[in-house]
Amino acid sequence: MSEYIETTLTENEQAVLRTDTRQILADLFQLAQPEPGAMLVVGCSTSEILGQHIGRAGCEILGKIIAEEVLAAAKMHQIYAAAQCCEHLNRTLALEKTVAQHFGYQIVSAVPKPHAGGSFAAAFYSLLEKPVLVESVQADLGLDIGLTLIGMHLKRVAVPLRLGATHLGQAVITAAKTRPPLIGGERAQYQ
Repeated sequence: MSEYIETTLTENEQAVLRTDTRQILADLFQLAQPEPGAMLVVGCSTSEILGQHIGRAGCEILGKIIAEEVLAAAKMHQIYAAAQCCEHLNRTLALEKTVAQHFGYQIVSAVPKPHAGGSFAAAFYSLLEKPVLVESVQADLGLDIGLTLIGMHLKRVAVPLRLGATHLGQAVITAAKTRPPLIGGERAQYQ
């Protein structure tokens, strides 16, 4: 395994990435129009944002910036948010314990750290009142920053969203909302 290098950012770089993250989240909420009580899942590679290979050059301050923006946006829109950890924690998710209990999600025992979980998930976890990890969620909308593969945590059926931005830093961003599956045949009517 390659050496993990913690990277730093100037104050100006931090400000730009915070503003860009805020705009990406605003676009996501405008397009997805989630109802209060919906679940948002976010996966984020700070390494990819900085132009490095996923899991190789994390940035704790960047993880915190993005976590703060995700939590602020979720609160403003009255929805729940979950942060996906990296593959070293089997892509578990950090969220508030009350939310895990509300949805009946399986709580697991681990604490995300920058080297095992990721800088974003570790920061997100640290900002929660009563944080837990869960095995999986069934989210109504999602944001993937740096090809972290959040699709396993979205409800069926995922609908891709085209945001105004295609990258955060150098990381590719993708977003989706979900809709109920259409069932029935030629006689079925859909609203």
